[in-house]
Amino acid sequence: MTENSTAQKVAKLLLSIKAVTLNMEEPYRYASGILSPIYCDNRLIMSYPEIREKVIDSFLSVITEKELEFDVVAGTATAGIPHAAWVADRLKKPMIYVRSSAKDHGKKNLIEGKLENGQKVLLIEDLVSTGGSSISAVKAIKESGGDVVACLAIFTYGMEKAEKAFKEENCPLFTLSNFNTLINTAVEENYLSPEQAEKAVHWNRDPQGWGAKMGFE
Repeated sequence: MTENSTAQKVAKLLLSIKAVTLNMEEPYRYASGILSPIYCDNRLIMSYPEIREKVIDSFLSVITEKELEFDVVAGTATAGIPHAAWVADRLKKPMIYVRSSAKDHGKKNLIEGKLENGQKVLLIEDLVSTGGSSISAVKAIKESGGDVVACLAIFTYGMEKAEKAFKEENCPLFTLSNFNTLINTAVEENYLSPEQAEKAVHWNRDPQGWGAKMGFE
């Protein structure tokens, strides 16, 4: 299966469960602080067994196509954890997960599970926007002695800031689908009107400045 066909297939899956929504009147605020008219909630995948099965199949196809070799599967807290667990289970690999911040009690762990020095790690993420949380997880794994071979995500908004961050960290990023494919598919499948799609594209061209230009801040 080609990357383009995978991207369109996954986009259709996300649209079918309404994991993607658009709201021009009350835009969404991302964790990074950016305002956006479009929101992708991949957590919904957990509630649809057939959909999540297909998503994990797609992850495994990318792993095979890219010839990724690793010892441990890591998930980002919290949304990446279930997908990492399903991938690890399919491959019979050990799993860890990376907290957004260290616990303030007990052993004050930032990484949960067993990670040995020098082990190769595949990081699983559900969504990449600015890339901040993903890169924090990559750095945490490296600081704990792990070697991150790549990050796999279900979806990316394709922001330049994220692409630059992954490049600077020397961490390959592979995604099942992306913003442009999703918007095109949404129009083809009548989930979005061409006018709504154009507004979303304007945001994607300038995600940092869109909120102010639209008068929301």
